[in-house]
Amino acid sequence: MFGIPGKQAVTMTPAAITQIRKLMETKGHHGLRIGVKKGGCAGMEYTMDYVDEADPNDEVVEQDGARVLIAPMAQMFLFGTEIDYEVSLLESSFRFRNPNVADACGCGESITFKDVEELQAERQQG
Repeated sequence: MFGIPGKQAVTMTPAAITQIRKLMETKGHHGLRIGVKKGGCAGMEYTMDYVDEADPNDEVVEQDGARVLIAPMAQMFLFGTEIDYEVSLLESSFRFRNPNVADACGCGESITFKDVEELQAERQQG
């Protein structure tokens, strides 16, 4: 795990917990795996996939019955992130409030992370 012992890698708002639990129950999956991949206009994008079992290297976060698994390569980039679920007239989607993001595109779907050395220094100070 990349983080601070005893502290969850990510947190979820009540709206996100409700939506993740609903997805787990209706689809019969073990949880949602969150990751990052190269892409988008700012360089990186979040990924979310259903999972039927945890990978031994996943960081598993459970909160009030909702289960999120963080892919190994994404753990340092997602540490401290709050996951929310927002519903508007035109769309509903998960939102990530991530303190590790240095820049984002206008739509918020593509992000740029802080430098790895900067992230590691922040974790050591916190």
